[in-house]
Amino acid sequence: MKTSAGILLFKKEKNSLYYFLVHPGGPFWKNKDLGAWSIPKGEILADENPLQRALIEFEEETGKTIDGKFIELSPIKQKGGKTVYAWALESDLDTADLYSNTFPLEWPPRSGKIMEVPEVDQWQWFPSEEAQQRINTAQKNFITELENIINQ
Repeated sequence: MKTSAGILLFKKEKNSLYYFLVHPGGPFWKNKDLGAWSIPKGEILADENPLQRALIEFEEETGKTIDGKFIELSPIKQKGGKTVYAWALESDLDTADLYSNTFPLEWPPRSGKIMEVPEVDQWQWFPSEEAQQRINTAQKNFITELENIINQ
């Protein structure tokens, strides 16, 4: 079964928590919004350190490197069966100059036509309540767990 690793970036502003989420690129995700957003993440390769993979994916999907005191969160299982490991980090990030790597995609499927698609086409900070509506349903648990840790 596939596994991924990612970073849940968060910041506090005026007693509110905000979460940094990314929207997947490509025609399949073009008109999808609620439940389509995600933490920046990617597939863990065999014998790879999951946190290292999460940091590599963050850089690939934003063009930025991050560092700090990471909070390990409990892994979740998405609807398709993929397990996602995540670490939260309190940090701010300006979304103005972010950029994503691209990948080749056959579209429409089985058409033989290949197009270059950005892995991520949008980046945004969302207040907690809105983030929980936009994020992949299974990934909501990352936000819930982090808020429980913060509010202890």
